[in-house]
Amino acid sequence: MGGAPAPLADMRTEYGNALEEVGAADPRVVVLGADTTDSLKTAGFGRRFPGRFFNVGIAEANMVSVAAGLAASGKTAFASTYATFVPGRAVDQIRNAVCYPTRGGKKGLNVKLVVSHGGLSVGADGGSHQQLEDIATMRAMPNMRVMIPADARAVAALTRAMAREYGPFYMRMARPKTPVVHGESQEFEAGRGIVVRDGSDCTIAACGTAVAAALEAARVLEGRDGVSCRVIDVFSVKPIDAAMLEKAAAETGAVATCEEHNVMGGMGSAVAEEISQRRPVPVVRVGVRDAFGESCRDPQIPQLLEKHGMSSVHIADAALRARRLAGR
Repeated sequence: MGGAPAPLADMRTEYGNALEEVGAADPRVVVLGADTTDSLKTAGFGRRFPGRFFNVGIAEANMVSVAAGLAASGKTAFASTYATFVPGRAVDQIRNAVCYPTRGGKKGLNVKLVVSHGGLSVGADGGSHQQLEDIATMRAMPNMRVMIPADARAVAALTRAMAREYGPFYMRMARPKTPVVHGESQEFEAGRGIVVRDGSDCTIAACGTAVAAALEAARVLEGRDGVSCRVIDVFSVKPIDAAMLEKAAAETGAVATCEEHNVMGGMGSAVAEEISQRRPVPVVRVGVRDAFGESCRDPQIPQLLEKHGMSSVHIADAALRARRLAGR
């Protein structure tokens, strides 16, 4: 199943670097944190632009409200902490202060919520901090766009894109270093998926850290079963690339999805919704089965994913199940 392993890179470091870049280019960019600015790697922005940096302390709902106020005054506000706290502690403020306001035909305010520590791979912090419900929460918010990048390159590119594009965004990063799956020239646009591997017999649609696992699953399928598998990075969960999904369903006839999220309401649900309306084919979803996470040491994270049925072999088996349901 060959080839050298993909290099690892830290999403949070690339986020911090990209913030400094967009901050240097646009004086309207401001950054907020909730006593996690070192962990989220936003403190470098504060050292460089202290007048545009606000650490509000452990007060996440207040952070979102302050970000909304800054955005209402013409700023481009990036607010960051851990995913379990935003959206977890600030759903009311996100809904009513960020997404709801409409002024001059612009829907929502110019607030970018960028979080870390999503999914099971948080590790030792355990179930209280392993955010597995945020995609469902945030994609249900009117006017909110939801981005789940697969690697550090995607994080940097999407940070720059969010700074350019008006309106509310939610972007979730992973805690550990993750494989780099995209080339340096890859472009990222809200509403557009990326085919990271072509194939004709089935499709795996993935987001976040699961994209690397999906690519490994495709290699398993090819080497073990002789199955040609297409892999799509659905980093833009909302808006979703419905046309790309419809094409994949039509051409491969079977779809599996995988994500570090509850199977209820996440990216897999979004994929199933679109395919059921456009090109109905079997969709088998891989994710956490309506459960909380649990604590483990960093070296044990692969075992935790295995326990929850989210290893590359599980993903490959899900793709085969989708093919069987399609009569292939």
